[in-house]
Amino acid sequence: MNNTTCSASQSLLTASPTAEPTPANWMGIVSLALGVFGLVTAEFLPASLLTAMAADLNISVGAAGQAVTATAAVAALAALTLPLLTRNFDRRFVLLGLSLLLVVSNSLAATANSFFVLIIARVLLGIALGGFWSMAAAMAMRMVPDNLFARAMSIVLTGVSVATVCAAPLGAYIGGLWGWRSAFIAASCLSLVTLVTQLFAIPAMPPKDNPSLRILFQLLKRTQVRVVLLAVVLMISGHFAGFTYIRPLLEEVAQLSVSAISAVLLGFGIGGFFGNFAGAFIAERSERNAIIFGGALIIAITITLLFAGSLASVTAVSIALWGFAFGAFPIGFQAWIVRAAPDQVEAAGGLIVAAFQVAIASGAIGGGILVDYLGALGGPLLALITTSLGTLLVLSFGPRSKSTA
Repeated sequence: MNNTTCSASQSLLTASPTAEPTPANWMGIVSLALGVFGLVTAEFLPASLLTAMAADLNISVGAAGQAVTATAAVAALAALTLPLLTRNFDRRFVLLGLSLLLVVSNSLAATANSFFVLIIARVLLGIALGGFWSMAAAMAMRMVPDNLFARAMSIVLTGVSVATVCAAPLGAYIGGLWGWRSAFIAASCLSLVTLVTQLFAIPAMPPKDNPSLRILFQLLKRTQVRVVLLAVVLMISGHFAGFTYIRPLLEEVAQLSVSAISAVLLGFGIGGFFGNFAGAFIAERSERNAIIFGGALIIAITITLLFAGSLASVTAVSIALWGFAFGAFPIGFQAWIVRAAPDQVEAAGGLIVAAFQVAIASGAIGGGILVDYLGALGGPLLALITTSLGTLLVLSFGPRSKSTA
């Protein structure tokens, strides 16, 4: 993770005009990390609450899973368009507006009395999510001296790791105690704390860049950029086809209790936390191998779940390993896109964000259809198919060496 961040920061800094040294605003950096934690937590809460949400709103599990789809689809669009639509506004006010949307989204979800209201809440979350990720790195770079940018981004990204470990198991635990709405109430309180912290910690940031659609279209003409985006859509959609519907799998196939499900989801989060480090270790030598490693492991795991998912111990271990395998993807794909577009790292990063969100949406849609028609193992089945295709794509067209772009 650190090497990728360093590479991105170096590419961005070489393209930026020389500026006077900036005193480090670590409180501002921490407030961005809080924002990341709140956004990622809210995005994936439905995965641990899906069956309860579906029963309460009187909809199918597959339909409830579209709460994830709505967020991802809107986030993909927001990541590409919000930097253009807000390019004349102070970045501080844009960030505060996005954090306010997060508060409203969680509050609406907690009080939703229909599927329509829930989807509206998740659409607002998608706007906040895509907009935040499109500007987080640029804001962090303006709050610390150049030589501390990598350290600042590592702090911001800890929000992802902590949310990966905590969001799903805590959501399942809180939902089991007080109902699924209570998990969203807790998320709303967290997002309110984030908003207040950012209000005091983020300085004024007049707009500096002038993003355009022309740069995005130019990047899409590059073969390696197109390949990495397709690989992201295939492999990340496979992951979320399984992850979004993990609760039905644990309840209906493995026959686990709510407390056991919380423990298994905690294992998934811990696996993902350590998978980030393993992925970084492999990606330092070859981002291609990091992605192939994660893909091959998920292929083996999904095959295991399809044939032995009814065994609780096998499922618990498989889910933890799944989290570990997925941890290798973000660092591998980030390193690859930086190599594919070293001269336009920010724009390329926006494309990656959009590709991830498209993948999350398509995985949730495809997984929901198969879960509704084939049962809880439909998610792992789709994950097996798309992850296999993505792994073959990376094997065939992925970067071969550090010296080749």
